Amino acid sequence: MKEFMLIFRHEDGKKVASPEQIQQWMKETMDWIAGISAQHKFVGGNGLLFDDAKIVGHKGVVTNGPYGDIKETLGGYIIVKADDVNEAVAFAKGCPVLVGDGNTVEVRMLAKGDGLH
Repeated sequence: MKEFMLIFRHEDGKKVASPEQIQQWMKETMDWIAGISAQHKFVGGNGLLFDDAKIVGHKGVVTNGPYGDIKETLGGYIIVKADDVNEAVAFAKGCPVLVGDGNTVEVRMLAKGDGLH
């Protein structure tokens, strides 16, 4: 069984959801993850915050960010076990983040310790 990272991308970080919308989205997300977990295929994951974020660039230049005013932000990720990329994509298709216009879930297979699959 392989492991895949599902990366949540939000197209417009400037949109501010109400507390009720955030609570509803969190419930839907937890229900979605519970469905994957019930199949014993959920490995772990986290949301990503903007607090204390820094970007390290070329030659070690450090800047503050990322900020919600950029076009696309990373909202978080989960790691799942799947037989192949198609099964991981099937999990991604159920992700509640996809209700947002322009939002995506990127599916990437994790390299194992030796860098080989």
